[in-house]
Amino acid sequence: MLKKQTVWLLTMLSLMIVLSVYYMTSPDMEDQAFIDEGLKQNDDVVTTGEGTEGEANVEDIANVGQEDELFTSLRLEIQDSRSERKDRLADVVASSSATTEQKNEALNEMDVLDQLATKESVLEESILANTEYQDVLVRSNQDQVQINVKSGELTNQEVVQIMQMARDEFGEIPVNVYHQPKSE
Repeated sequence: MLKKQTVWLLTMLSLMIVLSVYYMTSPDMEDQAFIDEGLKQNDDVVTTGEGTEGEANVEDIANVGQEDELFTSLRLEIQDSRSERKDRLADVVASSSATTEQKNEALNEMDVLDQLATKESVLEESILANTEYQDVLVRSNQDQVQINVKSGELTNQEVVQIMQMARDEFGEIPVNVYHQPKSE
């Protein structure tokens, strides 16, 4: 029987190989970079800024040209990293050498990871249910929420509505909304 770490390593290696082959064989390699890297270099991003409550500073909407599989691969990557983190935390909880305080912290962090995943999923489903977007990807951490929306058009009013939905789900946290053109 393979150990859990071995299975995880083989899964990640195979995912990296598939993504590498896809990246190398795609016709427009410039468009295949991950969204994070493309957005770090792009200043035309919709953000909540430091406005007052109920107010949003809407700037330009960034067009990030990625393939359809990108959202799926990013979701898998996020899920894998969270699963790995939860496995490490479970090891701390199961450890006989860990203190009660360390075990409680690990359990609390596991709960936070589960809550983040649930909130992301609920927000994605809410955005998709209220509109006619092709796909939505929500990523969050303690500091901010990033929402990537794949649609034909994305107006400033829709961006503000998405940002309000994110605030309703996550609370007062900076929200970045990115637009990706719909693939035909």
